[in-house]
Amino acid sequence: MNILKIAVRNIQRNVRRSLMTILAIAVGTMAMLIFGEYVAQVFVSMETQNVSRSGHISVFRTGYFKYGSGNPAAYGIHDYQTFLKLIAEDSILKPLINVVTPTISLFGIAGNFDADASKTFFGLGVVPADFNRMHLWDEHHLKLAAKLHINKLNEQDETHGFIGVGLGRILGLCEPLNIPDCDKKQSPETTQKSTIQDKRDFSSLEEKSNQITPESEGNTVPRLDLLAATAASAPNVVSFYVDKAVTQGVKEFDDSIIIMNFKLAQKLLYGRGEKQAVAIVIQLNKTEDIPIARARIDKLIKEQGLDLETKELTELQPFYTQAMKMFAAIFSFISAVIGVIVLFTIINTMSMSVMERTQEIGTLRAMGVKRKGIVVQFILEGALLGFIGATLGLIFGSILAQIINHSGLTWLPPGQASSIPLKVLTSGVSELMFDIWIIISVISTIAAWVPARRAAKMKIVDALGHV
Repeated sequence: MNILKIAVRNIQRNVRRSLMTILAIAVGTMAMLIFGEYVAQVFVSMETQNVSRSGHISVFRTGYFKYGSGNPAAYGIHDYQTFLKLIAEDSILKPLINVVTPTISLFGIAGNFDADASKTFFGLGVVPADFNRMHLWDEHHLKLAAKLHINKLNEQDETHGFIGVGLGRILGLCEPLNIPDCDKKQSPETTQKSTIQDKRDFSSLEEKSNQITPESEGNTVPRLDLLAATAASAPNVVSFYVDKAVTQGVKEFDDSIIIMNFKLAQKLLYGRGEKQAVAIVIQLNKTEDIPIARARIDKLIKEQGLDLETKELTELQPFYTQAMKMFAAIFSFISAVIGVIVLFTIINTMSMSVMERTQEIGTLRAMGVKRKGIVVQFILEGALLGFIGATLGLIFGSILAQIINHSGLTWLPPGQASSIPLKVLTSGVSELMFDIWIIISVISTIAAWVPARRAAKMKIVDALGHV
């Protein structure tokens, strides 16, 4: 207790220098906390965005993930409904799962004969009700779906869906879909209606259930004709009505994506053949349950002798993993820089204190205080400066975080389609705050050890004679 009192009094000897040291430590701590909370917010935002789009785990036919993207029909999952039921009703998986749904990925050519325009597309067939429910996933309570005004896919008509904004521009749908930034508008009035109807005569390719009818011709929603090869390598065409053009955030997807009803995608990809699914997507209630759920699914696949394999979020979304590693590396670099600044600040402060108290050190040594006692005294002073500075930094950082969250600032995160409010994560960051406090305190203690060791090594005679 006496050593602690002496350490406090020594800090108070030069109030200005001690305050500047504490302020430097507090600013460093505050910077680490704010950036750490910002990175944490980026992590949970990206996780929410990717999980709401593609779920936590996907099940494919063995080999599809490496070789099947160019020929999805060849890697379809037979009797997928039985497997869906197996997963949904499993006693272990059932409480963990939020959504389990089949999907189809395919490629083809989209044509808008009203504008004489066509473009290759990447199609994603989804069950509308499941698709809409997946986009409401919000484990971290970010409410991104509400902030981004997520559009709901039509659950009533299987011929309706969304396309990317870029694809809408290319296919001349700027005016009917109200797409901005269109310099060239293609008008359907330049083509005769009879000619358009002739171009759309796909009676030899389309299924009867998808034939053009007077009702569909009178539909005011823009129409595309989608051409793709079936599992039997035969050409097939379906009619697709575009409800809205949705920004994807990545130009490659924006210029090619079509989100359609699962049943329509089945008709396009499999024609009159057996209707299959290309993948089974599982969205869990919590991301932390991925290892448990994946292990259980793998076990079920093995027990049933199915030719299937599982992939989890980090494997399905490599950009997500890369972005997280990048932000983690940036945070580590900034923390290291701040740590070095704090280290040299404490070393400078304690070195000046040693120089000013050289005779005092000699007197203490002459009175019988051992070198260890001198070292402990200076280390305690440095540690106190670190404790106080780190504590104040966390307090100021928490206040600044609230100011940032209510400032109304916006930013465009990686892979996001539109700007969202700029916020830092303030809930569930107690571990981050504790780690920062420990790191700063340890750095301060280590920094104080350098001049303390030098002070303890002084010869008593030289110290007493120091002027």
